[in-house]
Amino acid sequence: MAKITAGLGTSHIPLLGRIIDTGDSDKPEWAPVFKGFEFTKEWVETQQPDVVILIYNDHATSFDMCFIPTFAIGCGEEFQPADEGYGARPVPTVQGSPKLAWHLAESLILQGFDMTIVNEMDVDHGLTVPLSMVFGEVEEWPCQVIPLAVNTVVYPSPTGERCLALGRAIRKAVEKFPEHLNVQVWGTGGMSHQLLGERAGLINQTWDKAFMDSLRLDYERLSAISQVEYIRESGTEGCEMVMWLIMRGALNQSVNEVHRHYHVPVSNTALGHIIYENVTNENGEDQVL
Repeated sequence: MAKITAGLGTSHIPLLGRIIDTGDSDKPEWAPVFKGFEFTKEWVETQQPDVVILIYNDHATSFDMCFIPTFAIGCGEEFQPADEGYGARPVPTVQGSPKLAWHLAESLILQGFDMTIVNEMDVDHGLTVPLSMVFGEVEEWPCQVIPLAVNTVVYPSPTGERCLALGRAIRKAVEKFPEHLNVQVWGTGGMSHQLLGERAGLINQTWDKAFMDSLRLDYERLSAISQVEYIRESGTEGCEMVMWLIMRGALNQSVNEVHRHYHVPVSNTALGHIIYENVTNENGEDQVL
């Protein structure tokens, strides 16, 4: 059967994609950001995932005020990088995993999640920047990717409890897929930032680091954080961190944190990055979260 072996959380700051595309990642002002992903690039090469279920939010690229799905899963064969107003990023086309994606859609809906099934959509920086940060500049992405978009842009967003539960449901679905696949779940977005309004530029390092400290063991408490509290403590865009809870919910109860990186500022945002590997008990069995 397919198996989720690891989870990864990371910010998806659009400026990072621009820096990579212009070849400026070695400049002194940006080098510390990218240095924190050197371990990740080596790690993912040893892990060799077959499929990444990538949790992100669309930034009014494929979904806008005309159509706002709470949870949308990409079931197509491929997904093109989006033109977000200044041309599409020069990155590879994202190759989907339609058999697993349709299996996930069916299982999640039968588990009570009203997924929006999307067969054609372009994917924006929320998805392509994490791929670039982890895999680097490549001619093609080395694994298949299932985009799973979460509405964190238009109120109301799904609660942390619902996102944690979705992660658990994803795990159940993956483990019922009959093909042998090494699957990773990536939760993207955040950390604290506010792009508009009187508090534009807000960064709350204390909040961000506490969130990362708690994610491994105290995820139930994090899942109870309201959207109002996210906004108050981490800015209007800070609620993107609920997508990290989907990743955490898809993993074992026991995980090893193998890497962490935090850097501020990046543009007007905080960057967070974490990697978990699943741990089994003494009998070699998974400990379900």
